[in-house]
Amino acid sequence: MTDPATYTPPKVWTWNKESGGRFASINRPIAGPTHDKELPVGRHPLQLYSLATPNGVKVTVMLEELLALGHKGAEYDAWLIKIDGDQFGSGFVAVNPNSKIPALMDRSGPKPIRVFESGAILMHLAEKFGALLPTDTAARAECLSWLFWQMGSAPYLGGGFGHFYAYAPTKIEYAIDRFAMEVKRQLDVLDRRLADNEYVAGRDYTIADIAVWPWYGALAKGVLYGAGEFLCVQEYKNVQRWTDAIAKRPAVQRGRMVNRTWGEPSSQLHERHDASDFETKTQDKLEASQTAAGA
Repeated sequence: MTDPATYTPPKVWTWNKESGGRFASINRPIAGPTHDKELPVGRHPLQLYSLATPNGVKVTVMLEELLALGHKGAEYDAWLIKIDGDQFGSGFVAVNPNSKIPALMDRSGPKPIRVFESGAILMHLAEKFGALLPTDTAARAECLSWLFWQMGSAPYLGGGFGHFYAYAPTKIEYAIDRFAMEVKRQLDVLDRRLADNEYVAGRDYTIADIAVWPWYGALAKGVLYGAGEFLCVQEYKNVQRWTDAIAKRPAVQRGRMVNRTWGEPSSQLHERHDASDFETKTQDKLEASQTAAGA
């Protein structure tokens, strides 16, 4: 790795497979599939291919909230896509040419509809079921403004701060300082908004909250990148209040378990194909069953 203090960019950039830090093995400067692999299809109208990163959690929380509201058509199969190369399979690339989770196939109509990008999926589901997105013009505009605020801000938090603070092979003071400053500014934006509003878009819980919470809620609790103390997240009292309130929602608690492969086994539901899976197929239950079968 070149010393950042002495690095001079060449006239033409070339790809060095050895650079890139923790995720170097799956990063590349081209798109498209690397191998043939069809995606599985379950029995429900909605087929989700994802992983429980913040962007993935947005969609599983949304689906669980819709089901909690009584929208039976929101039943879904959630298939695990590990970002160790699964995202470059031909089937997944056909659903999301950008090779990022989450990706959704809506098979409820005459022809399947693919939807990729988490914000687009939230909007698609909100409009499909007429829920969690205001219909009043001004309220809708406010909600969508905050939804797109999150979509535009998260790359600074994830690909910027998170990469250089947690994953880069060397600690670069300038990069960490630059992105820490921006993340704290974003936290201040959110904190000021929540000072006078119960939820991000106003008085009602919406897709704006569902989009923002997995990123900034996790950051506020020091979970994301283990950076809570570094960023003094406890200073943002309104964000803390909002984070705690949303975390208590049963649908949120279920949604964050889906496609999760880390943490306590009881919090991991690698795949979700039925509502009963939360009671019978979490990783602790499966491991106990395997142990009993081998006894």
